[in-house]
Amino acid sequence: MKILFIDSNHALLHETLQKAGHTCDLHYTWTKEEIIANIHLYDGIVIRSKMKITKEIIDKASRLKFIARAGAGMENIDVEYAESKGIKCIHAPEGNRDAVAEHAIGMLLALFNNICRANREVREGKWIREGNRGIELMGKTVGIIGYGNMGSAFAERLKGFGVKVLVYDKYKKGFGNEQVQEASMEEIFAEADVLSLHTPLTDETHYLINDAFIGNFKKNIYIINTARGKCLDTAGLVKNLQSGKVAGACLDVLEYEMVSFENLEIQSLPEAFRELIKSDRVILSSHIAGWTQESNEKIAGILAEKIVHL
Repeated sequence: MKILFIDSNHALLHETLQKAGHTCDLHYTWTKEEIIANIHLYDGIVIRSKMKITKEIIDKASRLKFIARAGAGMENIDVEYAESKGIKCIHAPEGNRDAVAEHAIGMLLALFNNICRANREVREGKWIREGNRGIELMGKTVGIIGYGNMGSAFAERLKGFGVKVLVYDKYKKGFGNEQVQEASMEEIFAEADVLSLHTPLTDETHYLINDAFIGNFKKNIYIINTARGKCLDTAGLVKNLQSGKVAGACLDVLEYEMVSFENLEIQSLPEAFRELIKSDRVILSSHIAGWTQESNEKIAGILAEKIVHL
């Protein structure tokens, strides 16, 4: 097959495909117009997050057999339309699940133990102990929404911390085990101290976590979002941070990210964002939870194997 690479990836991906007899054209700098003008020449395309593969692009891709995304989420591909045209859509969530799980744990421990604040204070010559007294994860109840690759990996990493893990997944049943208890959202609302979100971004999950949703929790809650920014309504989160209903938040993703995830939409950042970044009870990172040296190579290897065996 002749395969167009729209985004840069670990070299293992195109090297493996070339060894399997495929032709890989690495056109990372092509504009959308150049891609549309040439897409009819290719049997497959490999993307990350540079652009959306829309109906317009798919209609021009008369030879296309597959669209491969080097990552987990598929929201930048019109999957339904592509599949209606007989085009396979593949991704590699297995490749960065471990990285996402470790990052979520790291953010939560940093938040509970005031590590970011204490680090900043020491560098400023301040030695504050009582003001940075933390809390322990031991004995807490952690609610997880979504038990796919990311949610199950996060649950696995919680072993050894002495926590109760409640998991809700609308589309899965029968996954409970010694470590994980399958639960309803009502049970999570009643018991959870921490909520971690591991869902794709769909019409159903857009702003899933909002003011009304947060209000359902019996306890004050800590929220982790390593999924997609638009799964969480920032204005609703800030309102509940200010009231104390949300005791703290770990956010690797923000709803203000551009399509490519490479930048924030600086020109349109609202007041809610400015309030968010003022809070010492919020830890932020730049959509890097799944962004490790190991995951980069694992994603490439997994995606190459899936393409070779199409």
